Amino acid sequence: MELLGGPLFAVAGAGESHGPAVSTIVFGCPAGLRIEREAVQHFLDRRRPGSNKHGTPRNEKDKVLFTAGLFDDANHEAMLAGPEISVAMKHGEDTLNWSTSSYEYGFTTGEPISAIVLSTTSKSQHYEQFSGSRGEVRPGHTDLVKHHKSQGFVDYRGGGRSSYRSTITDVVGGSIARLYLQETFGTVFLSSICQVGDLKSEQRLADIFVENVFGTKAVSQADVASVVEKMEAATIHSIDANFAHEAGELIKETRKAGDSIGAMVEVIALNVPALLGEPLYQSLKGRLMSTLGGLHAVNACEIGAGAEVVRRKGSENNDPIRSDGYQGNNHGGMLGGMTTGKPIVARIGFKPTSTINLKQQSVRKDLSETEYELSKGRHDPCVGVRAGVTLESRMAIEVMNAVMMHQAKRVDVSNFQLF
Repeated sequence: MELLGGPLFAVAGAGESHGPAVSTIVFGCPAGLRIEREAVQHFLDRRRPGSNKHGTPRNEKDKVLFTAGLFDDANHEAMLAGPEISVAMKHGEDTLNWSTSSYEYGFTTGEPISAIVLSTTSKSQHYEQFSGSRGEVRPGHTDLVKHHKSQGFVDYRGGGRSSYRSTITDVVGGSIARLYLQETFGTVFLSSICQVGDLKSEQRLADIFVENVFGTKAVSQADVASVVEKMEAATIHSIDANFAHEAGELIKETRKAGDSIGAMVEVIALNVPALLGEPLYQSLKGRLMSTLGGLHAVNACEIGAGAEVVRRKGSENNDPIRSDGYQGNNHGGMLGGMTTGKPIVARIGFKPTSTINLKQQSVRKDLSETEYELSKGRHDPCVGVRAGVTLESRMAIEVMNAVMMHQAKRVDVSNFQLF
């Protein structure tokens, strides 16, 4: 069983790249949080294929439908004003039709929250060359290992469950976590593309929100909003507009050459509550490195100053401490696996997208050798372009679970009284 987060706040998903839908169940959200469907849709729109001209040509609508876990006793009609779900089924000579409403908004009840996103633009015929035991294997993909792991019973279309499409679940669950954390603590999650190939940005989110924020001072929502507006206006999602333009051109030229290119994405959490996480096996740093490093196509994960610390002495790397808090953030918001109240800072390295249009040496699933060349298909020339919101979501899920774990140790007798 695969769960993201947990054990107290967790997300489960199902659905393949070219299947009918991707479904999500979110466990452990406390009761009383107001969830607007459009608030979650905002984050899905950042993730969806076709949202950026430098991403895949596949253009999915990716509209979320909520079907469980929300309620508003004051206004049932408004609550049930979400998109209609319709079914048509042949029954003999007749066609049976029925429909139901989904939730437009509601307050969480403490029960599991269920959501579904339908798939609308799958082109399964593009993947015929990968069919059967003589199907070709795409270098860099999971085709070979998944075929043999499943004894041949695998959905190979678009990568099946290994497709980036499965991260819809991450974003739905992460959206709920970040809404709760923002309402409760003012916590905000941001990401910025900071490197594409050899091209590096001159400005980082950490330059704005970390180096200039000392002690326990909170970052204002106005400061966050101005940075978000700047990134959304850029060619790709980056705080450095000049870099974004140059990186966009590099991605475009790479696509024209039939190739792909890697990227580095910076992701940070602001206004993080202190004392989350544990010192060893439930270290928040360890969990974040696992969940961020385990995302599709990720080959590297750095926290705080990252690999740069190898070159330093302790006198250079230790963050000074005064009565108002830590005066630096080389530790990336965590020491001994526990949060310090400083921003959590991570950088995530993505390999070049495995699907390219150039001829490569490979094998068929029966291990006979072939000169592989993609016949049809649509893909991201740089997967980092759409990855930021998924990284933010995964970080939010882990921080949310750590909040619940920390609170579980602080028993209040008044919470156990019925009468």
